[in-house]
Amino acid sequence: MDKAFHIIIEGRVTGVGFRYLAQDYAEQFPALKGYIRNAGYGQVEAVVQGESGDVEQMVQWLRHGPDSARVDQFQVNPIPINNTLDTFSIR
Repeated sequence: MDKAFHIIIEGRVTGVGFRYLAQDYAEQFPALKGYIRNAGYGQVEAVVQGESGDVEQMVQWLRHGPDSARVDQFQVNPIPINNTLDTFSIR
C-alpha cells in the first residue's frame, strides 16, 4: 500500500548537506518518489511517497538527518498520492 507525507523540518538543516544526503539515502528505495527543498533559512520541506515500508524508513531518517544537522521541529502530515512524481529529487 502506498503512502504519502508532506514534511517540514526546522533547525540546523540548511547549509549542512541535508538535502543532498537525503537524496542519497532515498536512492536505497528505487520506488520512493517525492522531493526535498529549502523552504527558508533553517527550514526544509519534503514530500515523500511510495511503498509503506520505504516511506516509513525515509521519514525516520528525516527526523534526525545527517550528523551535521540538528532537527528542532518536525511536522509530518499525510497527503494524497501525487501521480506526477516519478523520482525523489532536490528542488
